[in-house]
Amino acid sequence: MSDSVLIYGINYAPELAGVGKFTGEIGAHLAAAGHQLTVVTAPPHYPGWRAGPGYSAGAWRTERHGQTTVYRCPLYLNAEMRGFRRLLAPLTFALSSAPVALGQILTRRPGVVIAVEPTLFSAPVALFAARLVGASTVLHVQDLEVDAAFAMGHLGGGLLGKLGRAWERRVLAGFDRVITISNKMAERLVAKGVKPDRLAVVRNWVDLGLIQPRPVSQRYRAELGLKASDFVALYSGNLGAKQGVGLLVEAARRLPDIVFAVAGQGPMRRELEAVAERLPNLRLLDFQPEARFGEFLSIADVHVLPQERDAADLLLPSKLGGMLASGRPVIVTAEPDTELGEFLGDSCELTPPGDAEALAAALSQAKAAPPAPAKQAKRLALAATLAKDAGLAAFAAAALFLQAASEPDHPARAAA
Repeated sequence: MSDSVLIYGINYAPELAGVGKFTGEIGAHLAAAGHQLTVVTAPPHYPGWRAGPGYSAGAWRTERHGQTTVYRCPLYLNAEMRGFRRLLAPLTFALSSAPVALGQILTRRPGVVIAVEPTLFSAPVALFAARLVGASTVLHVQDLEVDAAFAMGHLGGGLLGKLGRAWERRVLAGFDRVITISNKMAERLVAKGVKPDRLAVVRNWVDLGLIQPRPVSQRYRAELGLKASDFVALYSGNLGAKQGVGLLVEAARRLPDIVFAVAGQGPMRRELEAVAERLPNLRLLDFQPEARFGEFLSIADVHVLPQERDAADLLLPSKLGGMLASGRPVIVTAEPDTELGEFLGDSCELTPPGDAEALAAALSQAKAAPPAPAKQAKRLALAATLAKDAGLAAFAAAALFLQAASEPDHPARAAA
């Protein structure tokens, strides 16, 4: 097999959150291992849905970083990425990037082509070109994109739903290997026709050298306008429909004695900013620099991970690892029988999705009671199963066909 690898996905470094962060780390790991790496991607744009500084959403661009070549392709971006507009970004990227991906695969003849979902729209080109040159194909499923589009109302059901799911099954069946991030997602993929012997589970990882338990950073709090006496409930991540961040607003209205610090970008940012003008205990922050992210997580007294009920088991929130590694108490809106609930067990407080009263009650309890050392130990043990080095090694072994998908779990998968 050739040492050349091509990664094809809409998100990549230097995005700080979500799929782009993990795919960028995969690329860096493969390049450091000596692979000639080519990446076909879009300008950094997530989760704010606007091109990052120095980039344009409407232009092609080529970057070279050592032995890695990155091709940036245009896509449609709009501040209000909801409904059908939400689909225009992946669709326009698939169209603009298709000739680039096709040309690079045919000329570079990589041994492995790794496509990333989202977006599945670009997968057919990856499959077609890879077959022409005899490359192995891998799909990294970070998000069950089609199911999520219908669950969150971006698309209607009926005939469109049937056609979308039939197309998805056909595309999934074409890959030599499918890697996903949770057991429940793997079960859904099997139900969609993916053969179990082609399927691997590798959870998203966390950098335990960067994020670890530490005292509350009062210096960082002061920089952000927070007081040492504040009880801070922190959420840091995408501000979109699947994340259920509206529940934080409802909880903040019920708990004026708790400061809700919400850091991130996304389609709901403007709405939250408008609410924050009238709700003094709701503080909107920007994403913080990666180098200081561990310190940033230490400003919290408790972390909150909201999620919409309809999005359960369609994705596994990438922000979870950092919350666990910080050692702070974590409140998660999830049912016990979901992937999140089963993975976390009693290490975190679970409340029903969409139930603002239950979330407020859990936060009041967290404020009144000191953190339980036994639960912290369980959270840190779970974080240890998500260690970055082990996760990247497990992913590389699966993606480069160094380990059969049916072999015993790698340590990075032990909690799966």
